[in-house]
Amino acid sequence: MNAEQQKSEQHHGERERGGTAAPSHGRRQAFTVFDQQRALTSNLMEQVCDPKNLVRAYRRVRSNKGKPGVDGMTVHELADWLRNNQEALTASLLDGTYQPQPVRGAEFRKPEGGMRQLGIPTVVDRLVQQAILQVMNPLIDPTFSNSSYGFRPERDPHMALEQARKYVAQEGRRFVVDFDLEKFFDRVNHDILMSRIARRIGDKRLLRIIRRFLQAGLMQEGVCVARDEGTPDQGQRRLPTLSEDKETNASSLRARGPLSPLLANVLLDDLDQELELRGHRFCRYADDCNIYVRSLAAGQRVMESVVRFLEQKLHLRVNREKSAVAAVGERKFLGHRLLLNGKLGISPKSVRRAKEKVRQITRRNRGVSLAQVIVELNLFLVGWVLYYRYAACRAELLRLDEWIRRKLRCYRLKQRKRGRSVASFLRRLGVPAPQASRLASSGKGPWRLADTPQTNSAMSNGWFASQGLVSLVLKYDSLQH
Repeated sequence: MNAEQQKSEQHHGERERGGTAAPSHGRRQAFTVFDQQRALTSNLMEQVCDPKNLVRAYRRVRSNKGKPGVDGMTVHELADWLRNNQEALTASLLDGTYQPQPVRGAEFRKPEGGMRQLGIPTVVDRLVQQAILQVMNPLIDPTFSNSSYGFRPERDPHMALEQARKYVAQEGRRFVVDFDLEKFFDRVNHDILMSRIARRIGDKRLLRIIRRFLQAGLMQEGVCVARDEGTPDQGQRRLPTLSEDKETNASSLRARGPLSPLLANVLLDDLDQELELRGHRFCRYADDCNIYVRSLAAGQRVMESVVRFLEQKLHLRVNREKSAVAAVGERKFLGHRLLLNGKLGISPKSVRRAKEKVRQITRRNRGVSLAQVIVELNLFLVGWVLYYRYAACRAELLRLDEWIRRKLRCYRLKQRKRGRSVASFLRRLGVPAPQASRLASSGKGPWRLADTPQTNSAMSNGWFASQGLVSLVLKYDSLQH
């Protein structure tokens, strides 16, 4: 390492020690910008209540679908409700008397095990949140860091991955500080969040309503539980990405409160500013943040200082068991692994989650036709491979294709139930009668039968293609051109 490189490394090491002292000039400039913005945002509620804005919000809520809240109203009933109540709704928003209803508590099983508590707002509350979002987002989003990618216009997970890849391949930052915020959307401190929003928004009516959304009770088994932490859709996490977006429960995503992602970015913008002032290289997607450093020692110093900042300044909790400083290839970011040569790979956990989703679709006791199973599989597989199209993963997709076809062969054989029916089915697909009868009477279970030469010949790759099954490898190859 020459003298210039040593100097550069020393400089980055000093930045990456993570001292809490930050240049005051940058902070003063930021607050000056916020003060100017607040002066221009003292009458936002009129924009929220503009009929054109409400129509746009209604269309978005309707297209998002989602389950009803505590009042039982569906998105299909919202149009009639608006025709009869729009004037009263607008009046309550303008005079500050609008009161959100409690969110309906629901639990969903997490892919990695355990349960996640979610909150489903009513469709009217979702409409109001969407109307507020459409006014606030154009004002606030431009103030966010360029290293923030989650739930922002014109930004997506692939942009975050591309930036992370450059840090590793072009700048030689081969270690990552990967910290996990424990139940972030459940534990956002309302007072701290509201103070950050009040820096940017001057309309006190709007601030009061946002506070009420944050404090709306959680209805569980007929009992309304008060909340002093969390966002309007308590328990909701980011989506991934199409990877984890497709892998998580669709209804939970549709039930998302429209304001929550923006409010999360407002709070975590403090973290972004702190990291930028310290000169760190980082990528953040909602509550998933990775900081890239050149050495393990620098990473450990950064981890200690950032954890201290998050817990003392923002009152957030860091899950120390899931957080780590490690070589980039040992951690995952948005479902991918970053390789030292600058390429992307699929993380093993993402493959496991994809297999779990396939298992759910191909459960043997579902009682639906193979054609229906293939339709559902295709919906998942196309989105999944689209998300991972930039990863070097052809070998993994080949293995996954083979495994999926075996699952479908097993599903089809299970549907035949009896040995005689299995033999008849195999004969129709071209297996010689003696071999079909011998295989059907062998006493092997459907999973073992699904991997025999006779079954592979009968339900071949070509046969599955004729049934309409999407091949991950062929779809991946087509996306490379």
